[in-house]
Amino acid sequence: MQALEALTRDACALAQGEPVLNSAESEVARQMQICNACRYCEGFCAVFPAMTRRLEFGKADIHFLANLCHNCGACLHACQYAPPHEFKVNVPQAMATVRGQTYADYAWPPALGALYQRNGLTLSVALAAGLALFLLLAVALKGNLWPRDLGGDFYNLFPHNLLVSLFAPVFLFAVFALAMGVRRFWREVKPATSGAPLNLPATAEATHDVLRLKYLDGGHGDGCHNEDDAYTLSRRRFHHFTFYGFALCFAATSVGTIYHYVFGWVAPYELPSLPKLLGVVGGVSLLVGTTGLWRLNRKRHPLHGDAAQKPMDLGFIALLFLTSATGLALWLGRGTPALAVLLCLHLGAVMAFFATLPYGKFAHGIFRTAALLRHTVEKRRPNPIGLGSE
Repeated sequence: MQALEALTRDACALAQGEPVLNSAESEVARQMQICNACRYCEGFCAVFPAMTRRLEFGKADIHFLANLCHNCGACLHACQYAPPHEFKVNVPQAMATVRGQTYADYAWPPALGALYQRNGLTLSVALAAGLALFLLLAVALKGNLWPRDLGGDFYNLFPHNLLVSLFAPVFLFAVFALAMGVRRFWREVKPATSGAPLNLPATAEATHDVLRLKYLDGGHGDGCHNEDDAYTLSRRRFHHFTFYGFALCFAATSVGTIYHYVFGWVAPYELPSLPKLLGVVGGVSLLVGTTGLWRLNRKRHPLHGDAAQKPMDLGFIALLFLTSATGLALWLGRGTPALAVLLCLHLGAVMAFFATLPYGKFAHGIFRTAALLRHTVEKRRPNPIGLGSE
């Protein structure tokens, strides 16, 4: 019966000139049809109110809903049709599978989309170690591997302009690649989400939901389900530690750049300077957040997500942890002979993080933000089928 439904849906799509769904997308469409008839979970998160505005689910609708899903698991635990029921409705897992595919589908350049499947824990850590080893060898050849007379100034090892020439191109490419990917995503889902342009109220609401991680509260404020099915806010809190820790570290780098180029104040900076305060607080926050997310990811129930994406998730968490840990170690050991080793380890982790940025789990925050923006725009438009709630 499911195969017949899929064939009928594909035939209709071809007749109308619409893209044919793959197996993962067809599974989401099947489950959304069941959920649309039930609607028990309508108030849980943004996915279900958006679902009620649709009678059919094309490729753009499915990509939009998949990136709107926060994978909290609340609907799975509330569903009367969840496995082992014959309907086998598992919205978080189905959405996670499609969501991972969208990262590869919208990757720029398209030929590099396959890196999402290969960007695992082993590759991420090996890349960081390889880059660090390369820098260590370069320093060792200059006889500075264990220096005693650098005065705590790492620019005596790697001049500022050299570091900028190494990292700026990689970072700018990562930003550009992510921007091009989300641009393609936006252009596809916009017609499927009313086609209306952004407006200030919708943007403000989406920004609020992103910064608070609103939809990781399980729809009732008690949080996601952990491995023993109990409610917990741990996932939301560790995401906050990670997100805001990263934001503070980025702010520290940005302020340091302004200090250097605008005021001529050259690093390294000491406490209580603003770059140092932002960097230390951000680094500690990142350590707490990534440690917590690592533990939750390793223990999470297999029905709550796509197991194939776990290596990519763990690789991203590991690189964030290594970046923060080596950065804090560099700050604490800057006045010791270990400066060169610590600096190379930190630069290797940062470079690996930048290099994998467009093709790793970082993309989920960008695509989810775009989906939330389209949702807050769409919900302000009249319901096209006259059903569901606003």
